[in-house]
Amino acid sequence: MSIPTTDGALLTQAVLRQLRDEIFSGKLSPGTSLSVPGLASRLEVSRSPVREAVQQLVVDGLAVYTPRAGAKVADFDEDMLRHVFEVREVLDGLAARQATALVTLAELEDLWVRVREQETLLDAAPDHRRDADLDLDFHTEVRAVSANKPLCDALLRLDTQTHLYRSDMWSHDVNRRLAVAEHRRIVAALEAGDADEAERAAKAHASGVLVRLLRK
Repeated sequence: MSIPTTDGALLTQAVLRQLRDEIFSGKLSPGTSLSVPGLASRLEVSRSPVREAVQQLVVDGLAVYTPRAGAKVADFDEDMLRHVFEVREVLDGLAARQATALVTLAELEDLWVRVREQETLLDAAPDHRRDADLDLDFHTEVRAVSANKPLCDALLRLDTQTHLYRSDMWSHDVNRRLAVAEHRRIVAALEAGDADEAERAAKAHASGVLVRLLRK
């Protein structure tokens, strides 16, 4: 496998995207060594962009580094998932509360478009990657409206980590319908200007997603 040759930061980003995709797909499973020489050889690039990409994976929480042992793909179990969602519930609630006072009519329409798209796709066959991406896009937009960059950055890191947890949540029709209904409740609260309800709806959604992720 090789990555098209580009320069500097662009090459590092290309390597980073490749490694993230392999981690999310399970090709690089939890505990797998992220050997810089080995990855550089396989991807047919120099060691420098691989080293920088692996360092970013550690920052993102997708990899862990141990002195003398090097970096390896992080192991994300049920306990870690619960801890992540405990934090996400609070932060997503705060983001929705702050977004209520700032959301514009154009942004509300964009959010409704996203909800309607998800509702339309409920009649289509499940697609894990598509449905997960649509869910992330929706939450990213709500958080962006809050205009709180530290909050958005923290939530992005949490979302990135949850990709490590293997779940078939999006393959079940009831889970997809519940998620879309919860998104609709969040946007309705934003539209009504009800900050308390927006916070409650966002927190309830995060709590519900955790239960559904862990449900066997």
